[in-house]
Amino acid sequence: MTTTTHVLETPEVDLAYDVRGPLPPADGRRALLLVGQPMDASGFASLAPLLPERTVVTYDPRGLGRSTRKDGRSDHDPETLAEDLHALITALGGGPVDLFGSSGGAIIGLALVTAHPDDVATLVAHEPPLLGVLPDAAAVERARAEVRDAYEARGFGAGMAAFITMTDWQGEYTDDYFTHPAPDPATFGLPTDDDGTRGDPLLSDASWAVSSYRPDAAALAAAPTSVVVAVGEESAGLFTGRTSVATAALLGQEATVFPSHHGGFLGGEHGYAGQPEAFAARLRAVLDGDG
Repeated sequence: MTTTTHVLETPEVDLAYDVRGPLPPADGRRALLLVGQPMDASGFASLAPLLPERTVVTYDPRGLGRSTRKDGRSDHDPETLAEDLHALITALGGGPVDLFGSSGGAIIGLALVTAHPDDVATLVAHEPPLLGVLPDAAAVERARAEVRDAYEARGFGAGMAAFITMTDWQGEYTDDYFTHPAPDPATFGLPTDDDGTRGDPLLSDASWAVSSYRPDAAALAAAPTSVVVAVGEESAGLFTGRTSVATAALLGQEATVFPSHHGGFLGGEHGYAGQPEAFAARLRAVLDGDG
């Protein structure tokens, strides 16, 4: 399948995107957008080729990968990112498209459907990390701040160790969580030295607006879009597993179970291998209405 790379120039950002397959799509099928945050198109390198029957579009969100910001900002806001997606869909020939969004990409998808409901026919929102849907939201915000503080104080290794500890915690964030010793980066095979950089969108507070987003359940219910909230089978009880179940309940549904974990679509090249073949089969079934 031929892949072509393009740049969509807007006043605020030059968005790099890749199209795998023909436009307009073959056989009347809708284009499928794969969206992550804070992750660029490279995260879908294993999943995209496993969907050869679809024209698959991936892109680098503003400020990530090959996309260049021109707005003078470094934060990541879901409504702004949704407008970028709307501009991209327009450039592709207009909606509706199908959209698979994972993690922050799922939140961007929800914001897009809220603002532009005719853009998306089916949204599969995979493990959206929405803090506000949880009963222990205040504790989650505290845990999130500890990740940022560890990163700011001691660098990438310390911040990522704190992030892994947070996302691997089972259940609500209780006093037991907040009284544990600071995790040792070496335990996770992470660097213990500090290179001085502080621009990581995952570990800093640059993407807090994404995880703090509050979905508009009424607007989503009124949209013509079929919204499917997905959760990994290995995520039960973990932070994004809990947010997925709670988001689905907010929308009056049960979360649809997908193979593997939060990065279930990833191949081994990312060091956090999921089950991309099984994941692609499940996504195909859901998009075809057989899930």
